[in-house]
Amino acid sequence: NSEDVRCKCICPPYKDHSGHIYNKNVSQKDCDCLHVVEPMPVPGPDVEAYCLRCECKYEERSSVTIKVSRVVLLA
Repeated sequence: NSEDVRCKCICPPYKDHSGHIYNKNVSQKDCDCLHVVEPMPVPGPDVEAYCLRCECKYEERSSVTIKVSRVVLLA
C-alpha cells in the first residue's frame, strides 16, 4: 500500500502523567483522543479533561515517495 493514513494525537503532561504521542491507523472520522489513545493513562473521571488537552490530526502520506526520497538523499 503506497498510501499510509494515521491519526496522531499529541497529549501534553496531565497531573502526574508525562506527555505522550499516540499514533493509530483509524478513519478520519475516528481521529480523536477516545479512539486513538490506548491504553488511556487516566482513570474514568479524568478522561474528558485529559482528551481536551490532546491535539489529534489525521495524516496521509506516501510510503513510496518517502522511500524514494531517502534513496535520493543517501545517493
